[in-house]
Amino acid sequence: MTQTTDVYSAQSIQVLEGLEAVRKRPGMYIGSTGPTGLHHLVYEVVDNAVDEAMAGHCTQIEVEILPDGGCEVRDNGRGIPVGKHQKYKDKSAAEVVLTVLHAGGKFGGDGYKVSGGLHGVGVSVVNALSSRVEVEIDRDGKRYFMSFKNGGEPNDKLGATGKSPTNETGTIVRFWPDIEIFKEGVDFRATTLLERFQMMAFLNKGLEITFVDNRENSNNQKHSYQYEGGIKDFVQHVNSSKEALFESVGYFEEKDDDQEVEIAFQWNTGFNTDGIHSFANGIATSEGGMHEQGFRTALTRVVNKYARDSGQLKEKDDSLQGEDIREGLTAIISVRLRDPQFEGQTKGKLGNVSIKSLVEKATGEHLKDWFEENPPEAKRTILKAVQAARARIAARSARDATRRKSALDGAGLPGKLTDCSSENPEEAELYIVEGNSAGGSAKDARDPRTMAILPIRGKILNVERSRVDKMLNNTEVQALISAIGAGFGDEFDLEKIRYHKIVLLADADVDGSHIRTLLLTFLYRQMKELVLNGHVYIAQPPLFSTEIKKSKIYLKDEHAKEAFLNENPKHKAEFGRLKGLGEMNAEELWDTTLDPEKRTLLKVTVEQASIADEVFSKLMGEDVESRKNFIQTNAKDVRFLDI
Repeated sequence: MTQTTDVYSAQSIQVLEGLEAVRKRPGMYIGSTGPTGLHHLVYEVVDNAVDEAMAGHCTQIEVEILPDGGCEVRDNGRGIPVGKHQKYKDKSAAEVVLTVLHAGGKFGGDGYKVSGGLHGVGVSVVNALSSRVEVEIDRDGKRYFMSFKNGGEPNDKLGATGKSPTNETGTIVRFWPDIEIFKEGVDFRATTLLERFQMMAFLNKGLEITFVDNRENSNNQKHSYQYEGGIKDFVQHVNSSKEALFESVGYFEEKDDDQEVEIAFQWNTGFNTDGIHSFANGIATSEGGMHEQGFRTALTRVVNKYARDSGQLKEKDDSLQGEDIREGLTAIISVRLRDPQFEGQTKGKLGNVSIKSLVEKATGEHLKDWFEENPPEAKRTILKAVQAARARIAARSARDATRRKSALDGAGLPGKLTDCSSENPEEAELYIVEGNSAGGSAKDARDPRTMAILPIRGKILNVERSRVDKMLNNTEVQALISAIGAGFGDEFDLEKIRYHKIVLLADADVDGSHIRTLLLTFLYRQMKELVLNGHVYIAQPPLFSTEIKKSKIYLKDEHAKEAFLNENPKHKAEFGRLKGLGEMNAEELWDTTLDPEKRTLLKVTVEQASIADEVFSKLMGEDVESRKNFIQTNAKDVRFLDI
């Protein structure tokens, strides 16, 4: 398919600043040099292709992990412009894109109307952090090639190598991450990439994204995502392990000169109110913003008016609150803007006031029409919201009992909490420990200045299946809320947390994993900002012990045991299986699990809240088959939960 290239030309490439110090301070540009930063390189290249799709010039993106560990991204977009750049006369526009930070068709000009990479660092940073990069461009009937080495040093200057093999347009980028930069390893994790690609396909209706892993031991796995229903399919996917309140998925869209919105929604029978997932130019806005505000405002207004007009709310009845209406709601809000204003480099919150007006207007008009055209669904939605309101009122006394007391009176902390002496939240750590005996060991083992211990008896309530009134009557849940000290649900205030590290400390067995998942579900559903801001950790107590040269060695799990045996094939001593944390004395628990100099803590992160929503619904919801399939698929992953 030959594409037009007259508007997107060399003059479309604008330059903001040169590419400097990227290799010296990579964390400033990609966040980290660990797994997150490594995968960010792939996203930067794929995002460029997605921008072409949003501009209407690309229908297919193929991502391949090469046998030697490199990555290749192919698209059938217009191809990077190859003419001489107006500022850098000695360089082609394509070379500028690959060697100058923040150079691209997104910074002015007519290259793109909307783009997801406005705050991104561009493919030039991929070049800077790779040992080798190769680029092939099909444009104007020709195939062009250029390559770089050692972090952006030109190797082969851009030149035509002949006719385009297919006489179509497009770009191929191959890169090999530099092991000198990514010292933790350059092995891409297929599951992490697939989650991101699937989300991109949902948000770009009809776009086909194919992934192939050709590394050894990958079995040449191939996955392809394409959704003709777009975000309607996204809603059905998120709700796949939940019981829908009704079968149909609502959908509407609206456009004006420089911005557009599309929204899909469906209620389910669950009790969670965190089911709104918003995106701006394909970027997840985990902290919401103006587009979410507009939707929430119009949703509350429309539902209350319909409820009163239909007689489901009487004149004497109080109006439904937003949280009542949002109970069980899954909604995807996707907006596209010419000039998005994100708060912070992370793009977590959208600040454009104009999009609030568009979303509120569109939701007000289209949702009203949808309710009137679907009276059975509307009736069920109102009935569920009314029941949620009654539960909210019934929970008020329990909520008041768990509300954090003033710091001035020093009250409100649970009796079983053994607090730390430090009053500085930044250095304070709360260990949520499985069982009273383990809690006793942890209390004796801890550093009393910075480590607080809260023992939890047995398995806490599964909040995925419980309304807030039942949840707040649970003693363990009350203790958690009081100890953390920042409220919960819509009232949660991250500024008030008493500890900047919340560490889940449970046995390294199946029961311990279940308890960790219950606790994670509670924290994600009721204190989401705690998780999103990286305050939740999982401790790594050992499962096995053995002796070598009269010294006791502790091993975290079966994987660690296998690795130990591979390194010590002549090891004859038996392996003791630790039954629980309570078995260890204080010195052992400190040495293996609590000592900041030796311990391993896994930080729980959520890159995409919509993925986390789906994961927790599968793990803790009613759908047994979904849970079984998820566990079987992910059981061999070395990480506990990657969300």
